[in-house]
Amino acid sequence: MAEIVLKTTRINKSFGRVKVLKDVSLALEAGKIYGFIGLNGAGKTTLLNILMGLIKSDSGEVLLFNQSDKKDLNENRKRIGSMIESPAIYPDMSAYENVNMVRISRGLPNKELVHRALEAVGLADMGKKKAKNFSLGMRQRLGIAKALVSEPDILILDEPNNGLDPMSIVELRETLLRINREKKVTMLISSHLLDELHQLVTEYIIINEGKIIETIRQAELQERSQRHIALKVKEPSLAAAMIEQHLKTTNYQVMPDHSIKLFDYVDDLNRVLTCLVDHNIELRSLTIAEDNLTDYFVQTVRGDLQ
Repeated sequence: MAEIVLKTTRINKSFGRVKVLKDVSLALEAGKIYGFIGLNGAGKTTLLNILMGLIKSDSGEVLLFNQSDKKDLNENRKRIGSMIESPAIYPDMSAYENVNMVRISRGLPNKELVHRALEAVGLADMGKKKAKNFSLGMRQRLGIAKALVSEPDILILDEPNNGLDPMSIVELRETLLRINREKKVTMLISSHLLDELHQLVTEYIIINEGKIIETIRQAELQERSQRHIALKVKEPSLAAAMIEQHLKTTNYQVMPDHSIKLFDYVDDLNRVLTCLVDHNIELRSLTIAEDNLTDYFVQTVRGDLQ
């Protein structure tokens, strides 16, 4: 059984009368990369700040490495590296000096940690070049190096691709995959670039209006995204019964937005149409489709809002 390195149980948080997080429960397994996705204002950054101990939840529990006691939590948070929102960088310092400041502030005696962190993100050869002369992509990688200096077991990143050009996004992706592969670091990455996340993560956590509405593995998403007939009908339950009884298949899914994905008969639309008409199923639309992460996210959130 995989080790659970981070777990939350029924986390709630309000700011004034606005409830930002509602009974948020999740669990992260060691060595996996998780994509944390949701609309703006869904509660992503608030939860990340709670995990890091930067703000307190109103209720609920956070366990790190199976410990929830306040003293143990504070100690175990030293095993987490994070970059939440824009990385804090001293512009007149070199990459080495920036990361070394973090090492000193954390009370880490081994100076070799600085070199290892810079090497992990490809900035070990920057010499005395000041951070203010770095590209945006290099600054993001420097922010990740600062998060890595303590050689954490968990890395939390909030919108690490913000403002990056396509080449920098690819370089950052390769950096994160290498760190995960070589150091077995568990990662929780919040991003609105869903197609990029699709090339990076092993599992997705979808949050909407402060609630976790789905956790789905990459392999499961790929299964759901295969080529299919997308049906929209007035009464999905009747259509589902018709599919099973008369088309003789259970290879379909009723989605959160009440549309139906039928994975059989993709090359025999006439049979599907005839069956719908013969059994008085009111059809609103029928198309051949193949989804991506963005499509799935939109369908899931729309279904949650209905």
